[in-house]
Amino acid sequence: MSGLGQVRANRRIVFHGLGALGVAVALAGCAGDDGDGGGEGGDDQVEAGAELTTTDQVPVGGGIVLTDQKVVVTQPTEGEFRAYTAVCTHQQLLVTSVEDGVIHCANHGSEYDAATGEVTGGPAPSALAAVEINVEGDKILKR
Repeated sequence: MSGLGQVRANRRIVFHGLGALGVAVALAGCAGDDGDGGGEGGDDQVEAGAELTTTDQVPVGGGIVLTDQKVVVTQPTEGEFRAYTAVCTHQQLLVTSVEDGVIHCANHGSEYDAATGEVTGGPAPSALAAVEINVEGDKILKR
């Protein structure tokens, strides 16, 4: 044996290490998205004039979350379309659904008004940023 000696890990050391690893993984999962287009105004990667969706894909009183574009498109009343960043202002995770006039973020319970983007519940500190759109025929385009 060399002069350095041999280190043996007992159960306590192993379990403390695994516990610390578990905490690190959990915190990383709550960190949100650092990728481009994240944060407020998460629609930055969508070019002006790009087709987001079609009008028939957006239910009245509901909406559609476009995860790749990080945009949520809503139709609060028939023929009225709105769009917002799909990045929740709480921890920059994507919102998950739109139902009954409410944009939901199931990650931590934030809710936004589908007609205004304003916070209606949960830990979100501010409204969703508006995304300017044009409706041309049955196409919804980013302005």
